[in-house]
Amino acid sequence: MDKNSGANESAGLLLIGHGTRDQRGTEEFFRLAELVRQRMAPRPVAEALLEFQTPTISDAWQCLVDQGVDHVRVAPLLLFAAGHAKQDIPEAVAAAASQSPGITWDQCGPISRQADLIRWVAHRIEQCGIRAGRNGQDRPVSGTNDVGNEDPPNSETAVIMVGRGSHDPCAQADMRVLTEVVARRFPDVTFDTAFYAMAQPRLPEVIDRVVSVRRPQRIIVQPHLLFMGRLYEAIQGQVDQAKARHRDVTFVVGDYLGPVQAVADALADRAGFGQRDVRFVAAS
Repeated sequence: MDKNSGANESAGLLLIGHGTRDQRGTEEFFRLAELVRQRMAPRPVAEALLEFQTPTISDAWQCLVDQGVDHVRVAPLLLFAAGHAKQDIPEAVAAAASQSPGITWDQCGPISRQADLIRWVAHRIEQCGIRAGRNGQDRPVSGTNDVGNEDPPNSETAVIMVGRGSHDPCAQADMRVLTEVVARRFPDVTFDTAFYAMAQPRLPEVIDRVVSVRRPQRIIVQPHLLFMGRLYEAIQGQVDQAKARHRDVTFVVGDYLGPVQAVADALADRAGFGQRDVRFVAAS
């Protein structure tokens, strides 16, 4: 039995990303897919992009069929469940599956608040110079802020978690809950949630409110995004505008999640190919 023996040994993983016109984000998607493939070996893994780029879902499905799988676990590379996970991806997979009678499939949920992802988000925030708490106490770390000065104490720092935004109220709520979960790791730091688009409150509004009400020395803006792209740069642009409005506050923009092992592990666990036993429920 291999390391993934808890799941159907004849099942393959279909990893589906959103797709982007930004070549940097596309390249990072394929880098992450390779990490997932290494993590899953020797289980078959095929990657696809929902929009803008190839391979398509139909291409990746056929790739798995050609490798002899009898069941496909569909894993959306999405942070939260919204229209793509609930409708677009299932419809595209069903169309591909209709060409392969006898091959069953099902779909796991998005990464959401999987434990590896939570730890990695906290790490990204720590990289900005903030100190995570342990048993209610600060864990000393060294670091400097973006102007080269020593980091202000946690109590004088505010963190704003920024989501892409969605019209789906469940996805909006999931982003807010994620912020609350991450905030528990930093007991003496204030956390807020903002969105870039399609949901309220928007990032500029939250920044202005945090400065007015809490008057922090430093604000860390942590984009909750998988890859580099225009959206990350747009958030950086909004923070640059905020710097001009609030010159007495130090602003730091955290790094996006990126094509890293922690995200690959989160995907593997969410898909049921981690350490836990998961029973597949076939769909066709």
